[in-house]
Amino acid sequence: MEFQELINDKNVKPKEKTEMLCKWIVDNPEKMNDIIAFAKTSKYPIKATCIEAFEFATKSDSTIASLTLLDFVTKTLSEKAPRVKWESAKVVGNIAQLFPGKLDEAIKNLLVNSEHSGTVVRWSAAYALGEIIKMKTAHNKILLPAIEAICEREEKNSIRKIYLSALKKVKS
Repeated sequence: MEFQELINDKNVKPKEKTEMLCKWIVDNPEKMNDIIAFAKTSKYPIKATCIEAFEFATKSDSTIASLTLLDFVTKTLSEKAPRVKWESAKVVGNIAQLFPGKLDEAIKNLLVNSEHSGTVVRWSAAYALGEIIKMKTAHNKILLPAIEAICEREEKNSIRKIYLSALKKVKS
């Protein structure tokens, strides 16, 4: 079954679709650009499902990621749908170490999402920003004070803990 057939199959439950698409990506990483092209023109629910599948796939093997995937999820961090934002942030967190010199736009979008009203969007931004600062790159000159300021105003302990854990690893 091709990925488009899978996505459009109304008999497959959403969670099962995501798992099957993830397996398809892992088994066919050379066709990742086809899914990206499909997702770019899809409505938010389908786009989010594709990005969630990328998130699961890159969590198990980040090396399957491409610069095209990073560019795609960097752009989708700015989309309107919260689920698209949070899935994109998780992909960035999973693959950031592969592209340390290509994260400027992603960081900018993640910092915007750290102010989002949705808890899951902020949590996912915290995960991605935490992964980026743990890389100890030149980005930290700007990120460390920004993240410390976010910690001061973040009301959710679960999100603050993600940032504090990353800061602790950077400073040790």
